[in-house]
Amino acid sequence: MFVNRVPHMLDADYTPLSAVNIFVKDLGIVLAQGRNCRVHLHLAATAHQQFLSAASGGFAFEDDAAVVKIYEKLAGISVACEEKDSQIITPAAFTSHEPSNIKIISKQELLGTLPPQWPEDPVDQIRSSEDSKQARVLVVLDDDPTGTQTVHGITVLTEWTVESIKEEFLKQPSCFFILTNSRALSSDKASVLVRSIASNVKAAATLAERSFTIVLRGDSTLRGHFPEELDAVASVIGETDAWIICPFFPQGGRYTIHDVHYVADEDKLVPAGETEFAKDAVFGYKASNLKQWVEEKTKGRFNSKDIASISIDTLRNGGPETVCKELCRLPKGSVCIVNAASEKDISVFSAGMIQAELKGRRFLCRTAATFVSARIGLKYKAPLTPTNLGVPTCKNGGLIVVGSYVPKTTKQVEALRAQFPNSIHWLELSVPNIASGSIISRESEINHISRAADALLAAGIDTVIMTSRTLVTGKDDSDNLEINSKVSSALVEIVKRIQVYPRYLLAKGGITSSDLATKAMKASKAEVLGQALPGVPIWRLGAESRHPGMPYIVFPGNVGSSSAIAEIVASWSCKSLQIAKNILLEAANGHYAVGAFNVYNLEGISSVISAAKDEGSPAILQIHPTALRHGKGALVAACISAAKTANVPIAVHLDHGTDEQEILDAIDMGFDSIMIDCSHLPFKENLERTKRITIAAHSRNVFVEAELGRLSGTEDGLTVEEYEEKLTDPIQADEFLRETKVDALAVCIGNVHGIYPKDGPKLKFDLLQKLGEITSKHNSFLVLHGASGLSPDVIKECIKHGVRKFNVNTEVRSAYVTTLREPKKDLLDIMSCAQDAMKTVIAEKLKVFGSSGKFLNQAHV
Repeated sequence: MFVNRVPHMLDADYTPLSAVNIFVKDLGIVLAQGRNCRVHLHLAATAHQQFLSAASGGFAFEDDAAVVKIYEKLAGISVACEEKDSQIITPAAFTSHEPSNIKIISKQELLGTLPPQWPEDPVDQIRSSEDSKQARVLVVLDDDPTGTQTVHGITVLTEWTVESIKEEFLKQPSCFFILTNSRALSSDKASVLVRSIASNVKAAATLAERSFTIVLRGDSTLRGHFPEELDAVASVIGETDAWIICPFFPQGGRYTIHDVHYVADEDKLVPAGETEFAKDAVFGYKASNLKQWVEEKTKGRFNSKDIASISIDTLRNGGPETVCKELCRLPKGSVCIVNAASEKDISVFSAGMIQAELKGRRFLCRTAATFVSARIGLKYKAPLTPTNLGVPTCKNGGLIVVGSYVPKTTKQVEALRAQFPNSIHWLELSVPNIASGSIISRESEINHISRAADALLAAGIDTVIMTSRTLVTGKDDSDNLEINSKVSSALVEIVKRIQVYPRYLLAKGGITSSDLATKAMKASKAEVLGQALPGVPIWRLGAESRHPGMPYIVFPGNVGSSSAIAEIVASWSCKSLQIAKNILLEAANGHYAVGAFNVYNLEGISSVISAAKDEGSPAILQIHPTALRHGKGALVAACISAAKTANVPIAVHLDHGTDEQEILDAIDMGFDSIMIDCSHLPFKENLERTKRITIAAHSRNVFVEAELGRLSGTEDGLTVEEYEEKLTDPIQADEFLRETKVDALAVCIGNVHGIYPKDGPKLKFDLLQKLGEITSKHNSFLVLHGASGLSPDVIKECIKHGVRKFNVNTEVRSAYVTTLREPKKDLLDIMSCAQDAMKTVIAEKLKVFGSSGKFLNQAHV
């Protein structure tokens, strides 16, 4: 209300005093109405009472300073009163780089004032330097696993014995990581740990006869145990020429310009000292100017005036040679800030730093993840998908574990829940029960969630285990660390008890991902394969782990857009591998077709699965909307469960979806593919509606079939008269596929739903040939409905012209209904005979379609 009301008052020449007074009166009106409606308005009541208290203290006419005054009176401290402009300003407004002049600024405008980037690409220079025998191995001590978010093809050690580190040195790598997880420790414990690791690194390097540079990679660089960890390393390796401070990390929106560190907030750059990160109870800080940040964190040991920096001007106008000269001029024991606004800036600095190292200079680094990849000359690698990694569809679900509490994580979790309201199962760990409950309640909570997750994963359901979102805090920092430890250990215990091998494991949050890797998965080594999204690394767990080779997605707490988790889960879901598309791609490559059989009950489902298994053939279970309305979610769940537990490829398909909301609901229910049937509409309307629904389906990785032309005949109570039949127009088909981007097109070439006339089908193969060429041009698949009654020769001719999917319903239904007319002893006999009859028809169709034997003795794709 204040934000909306006061600016209008000020624009109307009200004084600030009257503006605030009117605002307080408005608050009183709102509170009175709230009391009448019995609505509790806690924030409004607090604000109102605070102002009234200030007024009674004699501060009523001091504008919003009244709030500050009453705070001073109650707290007994003095708050310096400065006039601050909170508006976004332009770079021209900078007069100096002192903290009082650091303000929120337009990102585009500030970056626009910087000089052009260094014209040469220094990556090749870095790589050639790395090949030198004098090159130092970069040993990254990472305070949580998220530091691997910019690298690929790099080893991570989660244990640090001299022997294991020596083994890595002997492989002559450019870099390797050691996961310390020190951010979860107190400063004293972190120092002891880092000192021990540094001692082992030094001993291993001596045995392997390799030189090294240590980088302390921090979760947020400015947070964490600085300078304690650098002091711990220095106590082992001796004094270096300089400490290098480089927090630039574009994936997390972090830039350093004019020695000021900024965090991007959409189109603005916010000084780091004014962000929520800086208010961390354990690792907080005030300074945004990094020289003053060093002075603040070292408690004056380093004076800000004595701290050096490599400016963006130096990087972009002088290049690596100038960087080298400036580093070589630093007095021993210096601290040097690295400015950067682009990844090339960091590459230029890295090339200059390597030159200085080759001249004998030694550095100790505190950096973000971007520095590591630049320092070893790694080039960008596109985000990885399950297909890139050769991850097959398997019957087990993926496991997502969320421990991070930062606001960004909460937004990402909300977006994930919104995108997958039904196809993902959610298990919430009660933090109050874990943090302050009894041993019995803690054990009950852990046991319940682990057993539920086991069952869900085994059923092929992607499962989220998350901590309750209400933040539980203790009375001091020690209490907070204890609560964090209890929650983390509970998540570890839950994952340890899960026996099912997940399709993948995604851990959200630095401490969570570290503990799950080392304690739950028992991994002592992993390979960084690349990134699932920019800033989100994927590991392959080592042979010694509980699940060797399992993809492990390490998702930092403060990385990614609101939809980032949902994007990864979508791309890694079974559906993301688009089993329907894979089935038809295999058919196209093998020059055969796949049968899609309408099912109505468990007997029908079992008949398709049993026939497909015996024949070693893929198949598609499809449900017509009328059957869906009858069987509801139970029928869909039975199909999905049967498909996921089959040992041959099975897809679940919605047949002839005509109602848009029904189709969208089907996507939420977990169908692998859907058919949008708007063939009854005029062409343009068909195209537009199909296009709209296809966009929605593809955003959820659901395969889409559509229909152009119209078949006559009857299916599931719906009849299209012969005079309404319309053959598919090739010109329209070309436009339709180009505009809608559907994956498959059902066509009409004289085929019908139901029974063909006595003189047999009259299919137009010349038309089919044209349509086959058109669908092939658009990377789409050709589908033919009405396969019941088509002879083997006709089917083979259709396959020859590109048909990859045949719909079969009438013959299977007839076999089922016929058995019901024959007297049987009891219901089980009836069901068994009906199932055998349907299975016989289905198996014969699979043989005719040419799909039999294609997946004998093979696992589910």
